[in-house]
Amino acid sequence: MEDVLDIYARPYDANAPVVVMDEKPYQLLEYTRPSIDAKPGRTRKEDYEYSRKGVCAIFIWAEPLTGQRRVIARPRRTKVDWAQEIDTLLTIDYPDAGKVVLVMDNLNTHTLGSLYEAFAPAKARELASRLEIHYTPKHGSWLNIAEIELSALSRQCLSLRIPDLDTLNQQLAHWQRSVNVDRRPVKWQFTTDEARIKLRHLYPEY
Repeated sequence: MEDVLDIYARPYDANAPVVVMDEKPYQLLEYTRPSIDAKPGRTRKEDYEYSRKGVCAIFIWAEPLTGQRRVIARPRRTKVDWAQEIDTLLTIDYPDAGKVVLVMDNLNTHTLGSLYEAFAPAKARELASRLEIHYTPKHGSWLNIAEIELSALSRQCLSLRIPDLDTLNQQLAHWQRSVNVDRRPVKWQFTTDEARIKLRHLYPEY
């Protein structure tokens, strides 16, 4: 816990930006009957029945200090999918950064070994050398700022049923453009010193 809190307390460094990431499964659904659009004084009405169109995975990446977000949906959430997203992070999002400080949960796909399953050893090593990984502790997902971003995304973008991956990515791209215009940074307030006081029950007694 303290490791992640210390990361959030670091000042901004363009050569070593702090990035948080998370992912979630998403059920693709299609309406079986036309909905009735909202009108003045009347809310939108939709039928409770739906048709399942499969499951995909939504990946979100955010830089808390600059308010920059990137979100994309993929058909699956395998080791190779995560590795390809890391490639995008390092070569497209942050090509000039010497190192990216990455905070995420310790899902079994979130390992440097995944890079070697997706790429040739030389490229995998090159990507791995530019990552400084910090995992949130078990049962400590509240420490991952990306979970806050996923919650906001779900409320603002995913309230309606979406039937296919292309439509979903169009919706996600629209949300990404909208939030990146504002560039709202995340001001993390909870510090290591506060954790030692308020969460002292989590520390061993001496």
